[in-house]
Amino acid sequence: QDRQGIVNVLSKPIINNGCNIIDSRMTVLGGEFAIMTMVEGSWDAIAKLEDMLPSLEKQLSLTIISRRTQTENKGNGGRPYSVEVITLDHPGIVHQLADFFSSRNINIHSLSTDCYRAAHTGSPMFTATLLLHIPEGVHVSNLREEFMEFCDGLDLDAIMEPVKS
Repeated sequence: QDRQGIVNVLSKPIINNGCNIIDSRMTVLGGEFAIMTMVEGSWDAIAKLEDMLPSLEKQLSLTIISRRTQTENKGNGGRPYSVEVITLDHPGIVHQLADFFSSRNINIHSLSTDCYRAAHTGSPMFTATLLLHIPEGVHVSNLREEFMEFCDGLDLDAIMEPVKS
C-alpha cells in the first residue's frame, strides 16, 4: 500500500551497497505503490543487494521480484515516435492500439494510460501515451495515414510524431 517514504527506504540499500539506479518507473495504482527499477553495480554489489531483498520485502510489506537483465540494444531499436490518444473511455482501447501496432511489427516501448472526468460534462475520458520504435523500412507517412484512419474509425483523437531529441 502506498505510504510516504517508500522510495527513500527502497533507494537507501541500493546506494549503501554501491549500486546505482539507472532507470525507473514509479506510480500509485489503485492506492498501491508500484515501481520498476533498473540497478547497476559490480557483480558483488548486486549480489549483496539481492541478498537483502527478502528482509526488505518483509520490512516494507512489499512484493519484490528481482531479475537480472541484459543491456538493451539501442542501436537497431528503430526510429522513436510518440503517440498520444484521447477519447471517451470504453473497454478495449489498449488492446485495439496494441493490436494495430503489433500487426505491423512495431514495438511499443512504453505505454502509459489514465482515466479522468471531462471538465464540463463529467464524461469518463481515457488518455494513452505510447513510445514506439518504428523499424527501418516502414514508410512512416503510410503508417501515420493508416493509424489516423484507424483512429477515425474508433472515434479516437490522436497525434503521432517523431520524438524530438
